[in-house]
Amino acid sequence: MNSKIGKLYLIPTTLGDSEPLDVLPITVKQTIEKTDTFIVENEKTARRFIKRISPEKSQPSLKLFLLNKHTDASDLPSFLEPCLNGIDVGLLSEAGCPGVADPGADIVKIAHQKNIKVVPLVGPSSILLAIMSSGMNGQSFAFNGYLPIDKSERKNEIKRLERLSFEHNQSQSFIETPYRNNKMLEDLSQILDKNTDVYVACDITLPTEFIKTKTANEWKKNMVDLHKRPTIFIIHKS
Repeated sequence: MNSKIGKLYLIPTTLGDSEPLDVLPITVKQTIEKTDTFIVENEKTARRFIKRISPEKSQPSLKLFLLNKHTDASDLPSFLEPCLNGIDVGLLSEAGCPGVADPGADIVKIAHQKNIKVVPLVGPSSILLAIMSSGMNGQSFAFNGYLPIDKSERKNEIKRLERLSFEHNQSQSFIETPYRNNKMLEDLSQILDKNTDVYVACDITLPTEFIKTKTANEWKKNMVDLHKRPTIFIIHKS
């Protein structure tokens, strides 16, 4: 590879308002300190994170490209032009790891096509932390993103995932819009078989962290308030 080509660093962030270096390795700080060009989802929060992890870094020197639902796909290759000119670029997640339940995969794909070295940095992924702490099958699991909003479609999808879990011994994880978390847990407790395991984790890595695996029937008797708290759910039917 041409030594003059810059690298694309995949930079994880915290999962909430925790002290960055409590959950991120020093390599993240070191990478941010030596990088001035970033691809970010939200400029304001990205600048705040960079300032928090590296207070002495010059904010005016930062060059930020915005990657979100409003970004035109045809603009993406231009975000990596600095790499072709020998400048390192950081892909900064909004929460967790870039490209994992997070925008960024398209940028990484383009980097591979352009023979730009991709460097993933270690950081917290709510999906992996959830699987680790669930007591479910860490050898075979799937992340399903958001389930349907429509009541009938949601019920069918929950039953389908439960069936998949049973037939393939595969844990099924998913997330919900934070203000609908309580309704999701209520639906799971009523739709799933009473002995199906349901894992709930919210505010992972934060002081308010809650992590618990119970059967659907046990949740029905012991609900917890998840309203507006980042939550991940996993189900597994044995």
